[in-house]
Amino acid sequence: MSARRWYISGIVQGVGFRYFARHQARGLGLTGYAKNLSDGRVEVLAMGPSESLDDLASALHKGPPMSHVRSVEEQEAVAEKMSEFQVR
Repeated sequence: MSARRWYISGIVQGVGFRYFARHQARGLGLTGYAKNLSDGRVEVLAMGPSESLDDLASALHKGPPMSHVRSVEEQEAVAEKMSEFQVR
């Protein structure tokens, strides 16, 4: 199992980005979370097969219709035990 963390900036809060990330991740069978950060970014942590993480990364670069993704910073992460993908 692999784990990755993304920091997404742009117009990503108040536009359903976390719920979009949850929908995409659950559809790919990933666990993890999406949460708003105080600096206006969204943090996404996901665990699962590398191919599924690649698919999630592609979706995060696009975002939901009302968002405007300016940049996505990706990092390798340490896998955590989680049973589902949550919005925090």
